[in-house]
Amino acid sequence: MGTLFRAVSCTRAFFREAIWIVLASTLGIAQCPAQSAPPSRVPDWQVAAGGKMAFDTVLIKRDTKAPPNARNSNFPLGPGDVYVPNPGLFRALNFTLIECIEFAYKLTEAQEPFLLSQLPKWATTSHFDIQARAQGNPTKDQMRLMVHSLLADKFRLAVHHETRRVPVLALVLDQPGKLGPLLQKHPDDLPCTTNPQLPSPSPASSPQFRDTRFPAACGGIVNMTPSAPGRFRTGARNIPMELFAASFPVGIDVDRPVVDRTGLTGTFDYALEFTPTLNASTPPSVASRRDLTAPTFIQALREQLGLKLESQMGDIDILVIDYVEEPSVN
Repeated sequence: MGTLFRAVSCTRAFFREAIWIVLASTLGIAQCPAQSAPPSRVPDWQVAAGGKMAFDTVLIKRDTKAPPNARNSNFPLGPGDVYVPNPGLFRALNFTLIECIEFAYKLTEAQEPFLLSQLPKWATTSHFDIQARAQGNPTKDQMRLMVHSLLADKFRLAVHHETRRVPVLALVLDQPGKLGPLLQKHPDDLPCTTNPQLPSPSPASSPQFRDTRFPAACGGIVNMTPSAPGRFRTGARNIPMELFAASFPVGIDVDRPVVDRTGLTGTFDYALEFTPTLNASTPPSVASRRDLTAPTFIQALREQLGLKLESQMGDIDILVIDYVEEPSVN
């Protein structure tokens, strides 16, 4: 069956124990199928992955026994590229519909509040076990496309994309042309795998010179071991700044979506360590263990990465829900 992964997306691993703030704009769900919806822009990644695809077999059932947080999957379901290749198997146990939508449509934290405001309560509280299989060895993005078809078939999900101009926080360089000590351009000549399960190289292999300040696997944002208790550390290798910016969950250290305005092109490695933010869902035991000597998130962003946030207006891609039904599964 393969190694099970906690069903925490690569971006949700950025911060946890959050209360998501739903933005004031409530979109509402149409009461008719999507044929009346405006033409939908197809994201580039869907085109590159090959367009519409479907699993050969699908088994889905309601999960009423597992604890709500006991989710797992056979590969990480975040918007990044971290992926364990497998013979066409997709397994997601104890997942909600919103989590499946986020995986299928490659949504980031910046887009989640808009999605939450549209979905019925059961889409965030009812849990499902899904196991599906396809032929060959599909890529992670091809798996996403197959989950599109699964959701359309089992949940009658119909969607389209819209671009909306909203208040945002722009991620910019603190000092023009200068990166912080823990943010660097990804070296093109270093091995960089998106598979976190690859075995260690043999003794006869060429020397590996990976910078151990950053995660081993490339393509996604992951939790890392902090330097001291009471701190939170996260990092990534070989990701674009757009993914980093879009990974800030609204409602924790930022109050609106974050967009990349750094002007930095290509892909980057980073590591960021700070003291966790207190919020209404923070358990007292966690609050009491916070390392108050560590920098706050905003301080760490400036001191470690050389970045800061500025209030601006910006365009956000919104996934609009045209129709959805609760499935009649056992």
